[in-house]
Amino acid sequence: MRRGLKYVPPALLLLALLELTVFVLVGRAVGFGAAVLLVFGASLLGLVLLRREGMRAWRGFRAAAQAGRPPGAEVTDGLVGLLGALLLALPGLVSGVVGLLLLVPPLRRLAGGGVRRATERRVSSMVAGDLFGPRRVRVYRGAPQPAPEPSPAPAPQPVTDPGKAIEGEIVDR
Repeated sequence: MRRGLKYVPPALLLLALLELTVFVLVGRAVGFGAAVLLVFGASLLGLVLLRREGMRAWRGFRAAAQAGRPPGAEVTDGLVGLLGALLLALPGLVSGVVGLLLLVPPLRRLAGGGVRRATERRVSSMVAGDLFGPRRVRVYRGAPQPAPEPSPAPAPQPVTDPGKAIEGEIVDR
């Protein structure tokens, strides 16, 4: 993660240049005053949506917590909504379009799935289970796998009762 931080300043510079270029092109196409009003209106809409999305995310999180459900879906949906509103609130046409796209429900779900997968890769299985609920694992039928070679010092086998189910979770290593 820290290795990527060195790319933040050049990326912000490129974003500023892109925003300026798009603003000039739009200003030439529709007029300078109309372009300024467009940027101002998008930022004002973003500020209004920022408050609404924040309240919506908080209500969703509280409802999930009160119902005893893992709040991961509500948290990721809220984060994507807040990011979309924040990008819309930033002055700029490119960031406004990206922010508006993140507020469209199908693209919002797609981005939320990406946030979930990225989070699951970066946190332990136990934390991911607490946040998103039990993991869904795909199991494919196939040829039986050969048993592993026995080790010289076999590990002690846990004693289980064959008549009872044992509760647990799959832990990735």
